[in-house]
Amino acid sequence: MIVVSDTSCLSNLLSIGQESLLPSLFGEVLVPPAVERELLRFHPRLPDFLKCVVPADQRRLARLLRELDPGEAEAMALACEIKADRLLIDDTLGRAVALREGLAIIGLVGVLLSAKRNGLLPSVGPLLQQLEDQAGFRRSQSLKDDALRAAGEK
Repeated sequence: MIVVSDTSCLSNLLSIGQESLLPSLFGEVLVPPAVERELLRFHPRLPDFLKCVVPADQRRLARLLRELDPGEAEAMALACEIKADRLLIDDTLGRAVALREGLAIIGLVGVLLSAKRNGLLPSVGPLLQQLEDQAGFRRSQSLKDDALRAAGEK
């Protein structure tokens, strides 16, 4: 599976020491240079499973930069170019643009649910709380409740 990631999902998983979920679920994860730079501002060392790839389609990138921050725009341009199976992104505007661009998306909550379904996590609830407490990952109570129901924990 080819997965390209934006910064926030990776950064949140790195903050709580759960980044290994990504290669367990997806194998290699691709990031563009802007995402790599953003991650290195907060995390001194990046995991080996991340591979930095420069998007080539500068016209698409320029168009996306009119709506999105550099990390989101580069990740989306790269995902479109290589026909990624998923774009890992949480930002609401970014998700809407990705869907408009025809990309399949998954967010951090989706990653946690997939990890539980694949036997990589015993439960989702404690990690949602850890993400909130340690990484500042904030989601509405209804989204958290939906995730817990989907995980069979509520």
